[in-house]
Amino acid sequence: MPNPWDVGSARVFAALGFRALATTSSGFAWTRGRRDNTVPLERVLDHLREMAHAVPVPVNADFEGGFAREPDRVAAHVAQAAHTGVAGLSIEDSTGSPDAPLYAFPLAVERVAAARAALDSSSADILLTARTEGFIVGRPDLRETIGRLEAFAEAGADCLYAPGLRAKSDIEAVVRAVAPKPVNVLVGTDFITVSELAALGVRRVSTGGALARTAWRAAIDAAREVATAGTFGALARAVPARELEQLLIDD
Repeated sequence: MPNPWDVGSARVFAALGFRALATTSSGFAWTRGRRDNTVPLERVLDHLREMAHAVPVPVNADFEGGFAREPDRVAAHVAQAAHTGVAGLSIEDSTGSPDAPLYAFPLAVERVAAARAALDSSSADILLTARTEGFIVGRPDLRETIGRLEAFAEAGADCLYAPGLRAKSDIEAVVRAVAPKPVNVLVGTDFITVSELAALGVRRVSTGGALARTAWRAAIDAAREVATAGTFGALARAVPARELEQLLIDD
């Protein structure tokens, strides 16, 4: 389940045969010239509507932390997202504060339960993914991670997700702990394969902002060559316009 960052990349990935896509908060933020987690809620909701209606496959929403701390406000925002056309959305437990990077356990669980209740009250059939961010915010504690994911599953999450897991033993332990509910694994670099993840029992794989960063790397390198060397070698490796438009445009 790759993560496109705009309508064009969504259409290309769908044309390549992926059966589901997911938005990326970081990838989208960079298209707006902003840091991750700084795009306002209303702009994100507009983005989700655009993405969900741009492709013929399901789109999961990276809904960050629900754009609120309090469970009732998370629920209100999730209710708004439920009307954008997305097929799923995720809620994470990171606070954005380096001093206390994760919400306290009871509050984190309440936030997931509030999201579940909001989705159940909507007319949409939307899959809820609950994320715990310890491995990417400086608290890589597998026991805590599993405890949070188990509690999120009990609170009504359909899919569980701990970005930052890389050791096969850790991934397998998470899969076992929350079974039979599915686990999503984030792959942002070359440390494992899809077949290896499947063998561990992983049911869903996403790429976060990695594909956006890959595209930015190519663009930055090409532009830097022009700016510093005055040469255009990197441009010769660009995708031909005709090939790109065949993927982008559904005639």
